[in-house]
Amino acid sequence: MRIYGSEPGEADVEAPGHRYAALIGGPLDGQRLDVTGWSAQQLLDGAALITELGACGPGGRAHYEGQPGDPNRLHWIGDIPDIQG
Repeated sequence: MRIYGSEPGEADVEAPGHRYAALIGGPLDGQRLDVTGWSAQQLLDGAALITELGACGPGGRAHYEGQPGDPNRLHWIGDIPDIQG
């Protein structure tokens, strides 16, 4: 699985001592996100991750949130446009 944020051609190796959550569904399905240091609430709140693969195109974001009792996966909620544009 690819690690979110890694550059193309970069080795997809989990860093020792880091914690990763699988991204489930949506344009980043199958990738892993480094969630080292995230609190339980931050995992539930999730993240809006920049991607060109979503419905909003370049600069758009794919929104992923955690589920109670499932700290190792973030589920796709939907795509949102560029929040700076």
